[in-house]
Amino acid sequence: MKKASAFSLVAASACSLALVLSGCGGSNESSDKSTDANQASDSKAIISVFGSEPAKPLIPSDTNEVGGGHPIGQMFSTLVRFDTKGKMVNEVAKEIKPNADMTQYRITIQDGWKFSDGTSITATSFTRAWSWAANAANAQVASDSYSEIKGFDELQQKGVAADAQLSGLKVVDDHTFTVDLNAPSSTFPVKIGNGPFAPLPDSFYKDPKAFGEKPVSNGPYKFQSWEHNKSIRLVKNPYYKGGIKVKNAGIEFRVYSDPSAAYADVQSGNLDVLDTIPSADVKTFQTDNMVQAVNTPGAVIQQFTIPSYMKHFGEGKEGKLRRQAISMSIDRKQLLDKVLGDTGTVATDFIAPTIPGSSKTLKGEDVLKYNPTKAKELWAEANKISAWSDSDTFKMAYNSDGGHKEIYDALANSIKNSLGIKAEGNPQPTFSEFRNNVTQRKFTDSAFRSGWQPDYPSPEDYLKPNYSTGAADGNGSNDGDYKNPKFDELLKKAASARSVDSANKLFQQSEEILLEDLPVVPLYNANSKGVAAKNVHGFTFNWQGIPDYPSMTK
Repeated sequence: MKKASAFSLVAASACSLALVLSGCGGSNESSDKSTDANQASDSKAIISVFGSEPAKPLIPSDTNEVGGGHPIGQMFSTLVRFDTKGKMVNEVAKEIKPNADMTQYRITIQDGWKFSDGTSITATSFTRAWSWAANAANAQVASDSYSEIKGFDELQQKGVAADAQLSGLKVVDDHTFTVDLNAPSSTFPVKIGNGPFAPLPDSFYKDPKAFGEKPVSNGPYKFQSWEHNKSIRLVKNPYYKGGIKVKNAGIEFRVYSDPSAAYADVQSGNLDVLDTIPSADVKTFQTDNMVQAVNTPGAVIQQFTIPSYMKHFGEGKEGKLRRQAISMSIDRKQLLDKVLGDTGTVATDFIAPTIPGSSKTLKGEDVLKYNPTKAKELWAEANKISAWSDSDTFKMAYNSDGGHKEIYDALANSIKNSLGIKAEGNPQPTFSEFRNNVTQRKFTDSAFRSGWQPDYPSPEDYLKPNYSTGAADGNGSNDGDYKNPKFDELLKKAASARSVDSANKLFQQSEEILLEDLPVVPLYNANSKGVAAKNVHGFTFNWQGIPDYPSMTK
């Protein structure tokens, strides 16, 4: 999730990131009284929603795709959370206080929080979880999330003990710990709202594999059951004491191999919520009187990755020329008009227009515009370096169970017609199988579909997990293994910037490097769109483009 996600968030928040965050989370939204007052009126209904089989066990630090990310997001609470509009508020944290140069944060957690098994949450619940996940010996996909914390590099060494701790984390008492960073960071207090920064109970370390099949959590919902390739069922967590008001009894994520079947089930009332629209229905779902429809601007970007290990597409000159040619051979506007029914906007950068810091005027953004003439010129120039043979085919892998066939057929036709080469989709049966092939680097002769749903509302969460060197080689979501030191350095500078404008300018400079290198080909920013059964109440999407599950009743 991504999912498989900061400083720019401050512009939308009532609190400055440079001062203590104890004033950001108060409000009666998170009071015990407000939670108790709604208990009697909560529905006893379980809300059934569209899902996909998780690619990995349900561990927050080892999940970066929506099949596992959506259930995990409902089961685990972090120190801070974001409301439906993207405003940051304290959750488990009582206070997050930086020192003068933002190289150390002192974090105090609220008293009384418990895991769903009734055990207490302490400062160690966070420090031990972060250290375990950062440790290379434990091979977590989100390990790079902790790279700013002192001691991270030491935990990447071969032979490190699996229980070795981050030296930058110090427990003061049961409710207080400090975090020492490698460099100043104004984004750190926002970043810890990301899933990998959730606490873990002591029981996790006894058998992480078993925990992933039946997690113990601290969020608004707790785990009830997981029938593989069929459903994941969550129920309300009686120990939850945060600010999210749960209005139903639970959520059942049902696994579908075809979103068209899910759409038909919503129409007939056999499924409550579907947060994607099959290609065959994109032009009619908003006028379908058998469902409730939502179609609003969202934070998701859709693209495809051209891995650096793919023949003809390395990080040298030939690879750059071919990547730019492929990008300019695609008619994104026609794709949105003809295939996607105007349920998105043409991408102009690598994030989303709903996120502060997005830009339509970056240097080099012409590579995202349809220009078949220029595309042919670039392709011909690349052929002078290493010829593309008549037997070569440009392939793009995607999961068949996500309704992507029509999209990738259209992309292949556009590339084929513009460049005069063979191009085709490369379908994989399920999302789980597709993601496993990506993470195992099996697509050596194929590009592959890649979208991003942010974890926190900042350009940083789109850029660092997907394109930084530290997130390559299986240490994050940089599945194409793109590496550029200049890009990495700009991200570091942005993280330590002391103003929103300064940070966003540096993020935009880093995007200009991406526009030249094109590790991925941005396509479009997807709207938050979906349908619900007629008897469902409270069907809306949050700032991430995820249905607001706790607010729904029926």
